[in-house]
Amino acid sequence: MILVTSELCERLLANGRRRGLDHVPVVKFFNPLGIGTWLATELDEDGDTLFGLADLGHPELGSFSLAEMQELELPLGMGIERDILFEGGHPLSVYAHAARTAGRIVIDERSLRVAAAALQRVRR
Repeated sequence: MILVTSELCERLLANGRRRGLDHVPVVKFFNPLGIGTWLATELDEDGDTLFGLADLGHPELGSFSLAEMQELELPLGMGIERDILFEGGHPLSVYAHAARTAGRIVIDERSLRVAAAALQRVRR
């Protein structure tokens, strides 16, 4: 599977050029056989370093390598996949807050609305 299409790459690169903003995740990657979920918002000009929210047992914000995800060989000839139905609907801070609350990355709208409301209260 192609993890990052040319369209997704352009969106990620555009966000990468505007660092420091609370971007909406562009793409979701996942391990189809177990632990591992990533929400990427930015791509560096090197074409490899992504920034976003990663969950390998504990969700955290940071950078991760596209090349490493592409090279990972899972059992049964599988690899990391892209969620082709994912559409980010909130800034990354909302996903991060919801993940800290749940202890894992969540994408259900109810959890994200609760996290967005909590962040609104904190920012007031």
